[in-house]
Amino acid sequence: MRETPIGWYLFDLLFASMKKKKKGYKVVIFFFTLLIYTTFHMTRKPISVVKSVLHENCTDKAAKEHKIVTPDNNTFCDWKPFDKDNWSELLGNLDLAYLLAYAVSMFCSGHIAERVNIRYFLTIGMFLCGLSTSLFGLGFYLQIHNYYYYLFVQIFAGMVQASGWPTVVSCMGNWFGKKRRGFLMGLWNAHTSLGNILGAIIAAAFVETAWGLSFIVPGAIIIGMGIIVFLFLTPYPEDVGCHTAPQTGELLGSMHSAVAVIYAGSSSQSQSLVVIKDSSISTLDYESVNRETQPILSKKLEIQSNISFLQALLIPGVIEYSLCLFFAKLVSYTFLFWLPTLIKNTGTLDSKDSANLSAIMDAGGILGGIIAGIINDLTGASALTCSGMLVIAVPYLYVYYLYGSTQMAATIILLLFLGILVNGPYALITTAVSADLGTHDTLMGNARAIATVTAIIDGTGSLGAALGPLLTGLLLTRYGWKSIFIMLMIATALAAILLTRRVFKEIVIIHKQRKEKLTERICQEKEYA
Repeated sequence: MRETPIGWYLFDLLFASMKKKKKGYKVVIFFFTLLIYTTFHMTRKPISVVKSVLHENCTDKAAKEHKIVTPDNNTFCDWKPFDKDNWSELLGNLDLAYLLAYAVSMFCSGHIAERVNIRYFLTIGMFLCGLSTSLFGLGFYLQIHNYYYYLFVQIFAGMVQASGWPTVVSCMGNWFGKKRRGFLMGLWNAHTSLGNILGAIIAAAFVETAWGLSFIVPGAIIIGMGIIVFLFLTPYPEDVGCHTAPQTGELLGSMHSAVAVIYAGSSSQSQSLVVIKDSSISTLDYESVNRETQPILSKKLEIQSNISFLQALLIPGVIEYSLCLFFAKLVSYTFLFWLPTLIKNTGTLDSKDSANLSAIMDAGGILGGIIAGIINDLTGASALTCSGMLVIAVPYLYVYYLYGSTQMAATIILLLFLGILVNGPYALITTAVSADLGTHDTLMGNARAIATVTAIIDGTGSLGAALGPLLTGLLLTRYGWKSIFIMLMIATALAAILLTRRVFKEIVIIHKQRKEKLTERICQEKEYA
């Protein structure tokens, strides 16, 4: 048993019985982890808002400020080094550096998260996220115009951001079973869009006056949340005396991993636990297991063994969903990093209003995650749900390109449904599907695989997320926004195609289930007759 965080003792006063405790703790974990990852996404959003002031149309700004533009000062309003003709490529490379670092670190993060104290790991990660975000904003106040400074900060930010996702998904997977997981995870995945909305609002408040605060304020908020995580986060129900019901195959997995756990009595100094595992006997010091000062790299023996990267990769469905998420996340993150710039460049809004309007798509993303989760719960067909939304999204992207900047009302409606179609499949794959695969029957109840499976799926998706903003930066100055939307339509179509095999498999299963129900009904009618 791991140590109980100091803050969780306060909840003992709120929940009297064990039944109330378990329900109360679940509610706390649900909203707590939601808030945790909201702050992670909040710190990712400012760069997309600030891009619009790092390089502006100085001619338009000079007209508003009654200034005269000459060949010598035609970039007076731009922030060096983004005042050059290749400004979009420079900004695209910043996105690439961040997302590549995030993707590579994600594969390592999930592997590490299974082997360390999750609470400590997440706390350190949130402190470093706050630091990396604030460093970018300090460039404004310290008048830093060296491109490699911002490049290094983005690489550092990508590395530490990877500490968040595997840990929070692992916490949710440990506390909640598979029943109604699609709806719960869809609702819980609102953190992505809530973080984007909050990040956009905070960044927009300072972008026109002091864009450095667009980064520093979110950085301070996530550091504050990191302190709360250290005091309250409990990744496992067992840490507070709650035991979840065994999932499919868990009993067999427990028999395989441990023949028995024997209480070996006590001495005057300490008590010991003797664990018989695979015919080998080890002794665990009871006090060291339950001590608050337990190191992050715990050396104690775990009842459930960790799975290897290859074992996780070979779980049925992991490869297909990972490749699908590669393209789905390419589309989602292109909008995450470039949507405010798109709205400003194709309309008449300023940077602040463009950032606020982009939040409409994130509101649609919340609805998309919930809708996808409900459909998944009702049908049990996650691939069919994802591919259906992706297929509809392909022509819809073209519709948005044609009419997305015509009228304000049309823009709001189109952005809302764009968020539903683009973020729905992305949300379902990264939450419910990842948790389901991490507790697949082939793992024999070893729930410790959730972090590794989540890291593989989201890490592969993050490679696509790195590619999308990079290609946007390269294509934008050469071919314009039309080429960007063609790229997004192709990526969305490929995401749907990659799930084809699983779609057919789910259709066969659904047909078989309906046939069995029909046969059962006919048999019952004959018995009554």
